Amino acid sequence: MEGIASNLLEIRRRVHDAARAAGRDPSAVRLIAVSKTKPAGMIREAFDAGQTLFGESYLQEFLEKCDDAELEGCPLEWHFIGHLQSNKVRSVIGRVSLIHGIDKVSTAEELSKQAVKRGINADYLLEINTSGEATKYGMQPLEAKAAAETLFGLPGITLRGLMTIASPDPSQAETEFRDLRLLLDAIKTQAPHPEELTELSMGMSGDFEAAIRQGATLVRVGTAIFGWR
Repeated sequence: MEGIASNLLEIRRRVHDAARAAGRDPSAVRLIAVSKTKPAGMIREAFDAGQTLFGESYLQEFLEKCDDAELEGCPLEWHFIGHLQSNKVRSVIGRVSLIHGIDKVSTAEELSKQAVKRGINADYLLEINTSGEATKYGMQPLEAKAAAETLFGLPGITLRGLMTIASPDPSQAETEFRDLRLLLDAIKTQAPHPEELTELSMGMSGDFEAAIRQGATLVRVGTAIFGWR
């Protein structure tokens, strides 16, 4: 076994071990294979190795992969993990299981509008800027708390949890992952249905084990599976 298949095996082992070390059930942590910029053939290779959950960030590339003959008949679960602008919502909705990158009330309102128009429900996460870096997308934690009541009232969409991209410094990253978990706990106290808020999307190739220690339910791993882009 070599290449993508062996990389997946190693990442799954590390996810399992990190969850066990944290006293968590490993099945509570799902691995998203981040396949952005990677061709359909590599996604098919990962699928053949047992991976079904994939994350994409670039809309046009994602749409092309959805229609790629090499992936036809593969029961893939797609997540859109990139920043999503309001004018792109209509192209994503209905094609993915979960949208990670909603960071404005106006984008959530557009998602709601499009979901109602189609007669479907769309699940999403709020992207939170836990590091405070100006170059990163995401609501500030206090902004997310203030917006929660409005978000919970939007029809056709369900807030499932929070997402963040942490600082590159591992020691800072773990603190930011903890902060995201605490923020989710706080938002649950505002929610009419707190049981729906189950997801923490945090941790990437370099820090997913720290994220698991802090409660991640979804880890987004690309480079460690597919190699450098």
